[in-house]
Amino acid sequence: MKALFLGAPTVAMALERDRNNFAVIRLALAIAVVVSHAFSVTTGAVTDEPLAASTGFTLGEHAVNGFFAISGFLVTMSFDRRGWRDYAIARTLRIAPGLIVATLVVAFLLGGGMTRLPVTDYWQSPGVFRFVGATLSSFKSNIALPGVFENNPFTFPMGTVWTLKYEVLCYLGVLVLGLVGLLRSRLAALVLPVGLALALLSLGLFRPEIPKGVETALRLPLIFAFGGALYVWRYKARLSGPLLAILFAATWLASGTVLYKTLLFIVSAYGVLWLALASALTRWSYEPKTDLSYGTYLYGWPIQQSLHALLPAAAPLVLLAPALLITLVVAAVSWVIVEKPALALKAKALRRRTLKVTEPAAP
Repeated sequence: MKALFLGAPTVAMALERDRNNFAVIRLALAIAVVVSHAFSVTTGAVTDEPLAASTGFTLGEHAVNGFFAISGFLVTMSFDRRGWRDYAIARTLRIAPGLIVATLVVAFLLGGGMTRLPVTDYWQSPGVFRFVGATLSSFKSNIALPGVFENNPFTFPMGTVWTLKYEVLCYLGVLVLGLVGLLRSRLAALVLPVGLALALLSLGLFRPEIPKGVETALRLPLIFAFGGALYVWRYKARLSGPLLAILFAATWLASGTVLYKTLLFIVSAYGVLWLALASALTRWSYEPKTDLSYGTYLYGWPIQQSLHALLPAAAPLVLLAPALLITLVVAAVSWVIVEKPALALKAKALRRRTLKVTEPAAP
């Protein structure tokens, strides 16, 4: 195993190349979330998604894990190369504009079109403004709109924004570590994911059924921290395909044991970053001119909710194709009207050329 590992290129070597697969992978992960929600939106049971039975997690949860691994890596790199002021500007202009516009569009346009209430009554309802406030201030994803999706298994119209809470908390963690001078510390970069992994393992030993909320609160920071650690250790850490295969086999063998989930999270994070940076895969990489991942992630759920409300008898996979098509079109509009201008403003505010590595959107 040592020979397999030491013969592979380091992460730093991979970053010297002009090509990577971050943008393509992010879009694939966002589409995977939409595919996963095709089941839960129509049935109301997350466990109906096929991958949940075989891995313990839905395709959407695996995709969110991938988002956090990429985010941890690129956001740590962003602070390291920019400093805290530019970092704060970049993070705010990447996340906030798209979220604000999506929340307003869903609350006033989509909600106004889907509510059973008279439109004027709906727009004047305090519930609409509570929805906007709760979504933007605390990333609440379980807030319903008046008279909207009342007959759907899930009544809330923006079911994916809850992950942004963890994303922003992780951003703040990077900011704090950077301000106190620990972001470049290899020891700190190692201690943080190891500590989170041990906490998850300890809970598994004493509580076989870890509450989902507690598990998520450890899972996402662990994966984010692993991505950040891989960047900090970039001159030592290597991108080894054979090692990845061995680790996946070990994870599969650990299924049903207390080690399984922790191994799955770490190996999945390493696997996503290997896909993004490995030279064998980036040689022919394609960098899309538009980044539809954030818009796809934000608008996929409300569009799927709307289609199910209009066609409640349709099977999950029947609605998937139109849901994906409409979502990608809306995501493209969001990119042109909201996100691209925000990124242009970010580049102007930073007064420098943007990094060759495309910066990440939220899960």
